[in-house]
Parts: sequence; C-alpha cells; structure tokens
Amino acid sequence: MPQTIFITGTSSGIGKATALYFAEQGVDGATLEPNAAEECERLMDFDTQVKLAIYRHFAETGRGLLPADVARLVGSDVERVLESYSRLRTQRVLALEADGVSIRMAPPFSGVPTQHIVIVDGKQYFANCAWDALGVPAALHQPGVVHSRCEQSDEPLELVMGPDGPEPSDWLFHCLVPAARWWDDIVFT
Repeated sequence: MPQTIFITGTSSGIGKATALYFAEQGVDGATLEPNAAEECERLMDFDTQVKLAIYRHFAETGRGLLPADVARLVGSDVERVLESYSRLRTQRVLALEADGVSIRMAPPFSGVPTQHIVIVDGKQYFANCAWDALGVPAALHQPGVVHSRCEQSDEPLELVMGPDGPEPSDWLFHCLVPAARWWDDIVFT
C-alpha cells in the first residue's frame, strides 16, 4: 500500500518541502493529499524555496544555474534571489564565487567541474571534495560510483556507493583543516 504524506497547516516549511519533493519523486509510493503542493509553496519561506530550487536543479541536471533561472523557478526577481543567496551563504548552504552571483557549492554538489566525479543513474555530478563525493549518492538516495584521485600519488580512485554507504575499503580520508574551520575558507578546505 502506498505511503501517504499528509500536508497540514501545522507542518514546518522544510517538512512540507521535503514531503512535496519525495511525493513528486514517487519515493516509497508517497502521495500528497489534494492541494498539498499549493499549500506547501504558500507556507514555505522564500529562502527555503530558493534552496529547494537550487538543489532540485542540481539533482536533475548535475549542473549549477544562474540567479535568473532561480528567479524564474521561484517566481521572483533576481535581486531578491541574490539577497537570499547571501542569507543561504551565512547558513552555510551555499558558497558563491567571488562575483557573488555564481554558485560555487551547494554541498555536496559543485557548481564548477572538479576532479571528484560521481555517476548516479547514468548522470554525471561534480562534488566539491572527497567528502562531498560520498554525499552525492546519499543526497540523491541512489547508488553511485565515485571517480577521483589520490592527492598524494595521483592514483585514480573508484569507489562504489551502495544504499548503505561505500563498499569496504582501506582508503583514508584526510583533511588538513579541522572540520570546525572548514567554512573559514571552504574552497581551500
């Protein structure tokens, strides 16, 4: 029997957005009650709408998008989207390029090509780093294959990611910057 996700006026905006997304994707046979999508959009705050538009686009295409595209998707103007970008950056949801408008990172997705390539369901995604490469299949709730290289030896690396995580491996993940300091300079990290 399909799972029904009921959307009520008491749910949080992010909960509503998550329910809407999963129902749209047919996850576990989830369905929405009548008019739930409209109710969800009405109750979500603008930053959540922007964030979801960005992440949906990355999930569907494997690529970033321009502020004008986000504005179109959320039914707003570019200026308001850029204001949202600033708030989302403060919340560590986005990292922007120096121009302040191009999305460099929407973790785990990269808005620019990187050495960390993840293939999920035949689609290519770029991850920001080795850690985020593991996050792409997890974010998409799909198995995938991570292609990268060892920074010490330049040896190519391939790691299969299943629904329960990566296959057994003796590889080590090492980061020179302590996790608490990653967002001090997230691109360097």
